[in-house]
Amino acid sequence: MSTPQPRATIADIPPYVAGRPPTVRPGMTSYKLSSNENPYPPLPGVVEAVQAAVGQMNRYPDMGASALYAALADSLDVPVEDLSVATGSVGLIYQLVQAFCDPGDEVVFAWRSFEAYPIAVTAAGAASVRVPVLPDGRHDLDAMAAAITDRTRIVLVCTPNNPTGPAVTQAELDAFLARVPSHVVVVVDEAYVEFVRMDDPVDGLASYRSRANVVLTRTFSKAYGLAGFRVGYAVAPAPIAAALRAVSLPFGVSTVAQVAAIASLERQPELLERVDALVAERTRVVDGLRAAGWDVPDAQGNFVWFGLGERTADFAQAADELGIVVRPFAGEGARVSIGETEANDRLLQLAASFPR
Repeated sequence: MSTPQPRATIADIPPYVAGRPPTVRPGMTSYKLSSNENPYPPLPGVVEAVQAAVGQMNRYPDMGASALYAALADSLDVPVEDLSVATGSVGLIYQLVQAFCDPGDEVVFAWRSFEAYPIAVTAAGAASVRVPVLPDGRHDLDAMAAAITDRTRIVLVCTPNNPTGPAVTQAELDAFLARVPSHVVVVVDEAYVEFVRMDDPVDGLASYRSRANVVLTRTFSKAYGLAGFRVGYAVAPAPIAAALRAVSLPFGVSTVAQVAAIASLERQPELLERVDALVAERTRVVDGLRAAGWDVPDAQGNFVWFGLGERTADFAQAADELGIVVRPFAGEGARVSIGETEANDRLLQLAASFPR
């Protein structure tokens, strides 16, 4: 007897491996450094706004997210028509591939990079073209430009790159964009944009304003600390933004997520103070790791990368025994989020004792 069968490509979808919670250890506070979460609680006023919205849970969300679109348009100085919201920036990546790729079309991205990229591409029946990052964890933009073919529909530029850490400069992005055909969508994935502190940082909004094929994807999950509510947004030329909205899941962004995002936008000064504190902790951690002899890549997100190769599992186990859980990528390395001061101190303790 025949049974229903999914599309052949479904079997090829790689699983998404989420950062696991820490092991409970009696007498020890354990810390989760595996998911690049913001260790701070919600901004003042956000919880109160969400609590008020919870009373409307018997009603559907505003499908047009009109208040959130208006708040984003005002904050970013962009037209509402150039915006699309979704369940985190990852939701927008799925929508972009769905909107612009037919089966067999190609999507070019650096590797290793955000592990949801090949999942979204394969789910749509498109083909992933993975371009290895450079030894220092940076995008090889020359190789990515050379990998573009007549089947390429999208190029993904993750800056800062998750999980390796380095960010692209504006000069590098401009030179790359000049080599990309105008019909290819270039996605500048800026999930960690608020944490960037470097010379010549990417000005994503300027890039979107100057080219008709550039899309920015951003999220409220990281700097804004709304990971549990799943809300992100894209800034794109109006025709691309319209395509994203056309394939979006109806009522995808919940009422409480919309309210929390708006309340967070209204509190950007407090947000930026927290980001500055996390960046200071990141600097302390990176300096400590390098003083201990570790050659870690430039860290422009809220995490650091250890290129450990076959020692990755041993490193993750040693971290777990110290009460911190990291995100291992088998055979490649481990990404460790910047967390509470005590958690970061334990990471430095681990780095001092673990063989390099």
